[in-house]
Order: sequence, then structure tokens, then C-alpha cells
Amino acid sequence: MKVKNSLRSLKQRHRDCRVVRRKGRVYVINKTQRRYKARQG
Repeated sequence: MKVKNSLRSLKQRHRDCRVVRRKGRVYVINKTQRRYKARQG
């Protein structure tokens, strides 16, 4: 999982990417291509 300051560019990498807030953190998750995971901050 990548840790980034901004997730805007990571969201564009694949069309199935979703931005999700969990426990105060922002994540990019992808159910079909699991390698596109990221966390902000």
C-alpha cells in the first residue's frame, strides 16, 4: 500500500478505484485490481 499526501492522481490510475474514509484516514481501494491501494497521510 502506498502512503501519499494527495490521492487525486492515484484515483485516476484505474476506473474501479474508490476513495473511502475509514477511521479518519482516506483510502483508495480497488476490488478488481488490488495493487491500486493507497492511504493518505
